[in-house]
Amino acid sequence: MKGKTEYRSLTVQADGNNEDSLHVEGYAVVFNEETVLWRSRWSGIEYREVIESGAIDAATDMSDVVMYYNHSDVAYILARTQNNTLQLQVDERGLKISADIAPTTCGKDIYQLIKRGDISKMSFAFSVDKEAEEEDRNAKTSTRRVQHIGTIVDVSPVDMPAYDGTTIVARSQTEEIEALKQAEERLKQELIVKTYL
Repeated sequence: MKGKTEYRSLTVQADGNNEDSLHVEGYAVVFNEETVLWRSRWSGIEYREVIESGAIDAATDMSDVVMYYNHSDVAYILARTQNNTLQLQVDERGLKISADIAPTTCGKDIYQLIKRGDISKMSFAFSVDKEAEEEDRNAKTSTRRVQHIGTIVDVSPVDMPAYDGTTIVARSQTEEIEALKQAEERLKQELIVKTYL
């Protein structure tokens, strides 16, 4: 399995109301979450997977990651790391994404479907260069522990998930400006109160 591109899916949620700003952010990978990839009808064995903490680090190639819909290169690219419309950051939770989806017809459609909740999942495509297997014959489980990811290929909103541990939120500039205005107003009120105390 080493070096082969693989796909894993995650939860997506959306909000926002400004079509001029198609900004999304969230987590495309969550560390230490066990998921069932499939169950064999023949043997009854349940095949599981965990992406371990530290599986994505400075040695992981994230130089040219694209955001597609359903991993399909038939559709337009929604965002990309090469031009900074897609940004990736690793923290203790997993792989955090921040993207400005291209305001194409396809991009606007995908954003609206995320916003409505019709598309509520994400997936990531990757290649593995270090892993371990754990088998429990009594429980009929085989767990693959991904210890290091060599390359992140893409992050994609998808119809069907594998992992359910994260959310991605679509935010509009209007909401961000409104949040800043509210924070500024709270600070003003606090200053007024302190002045009269």
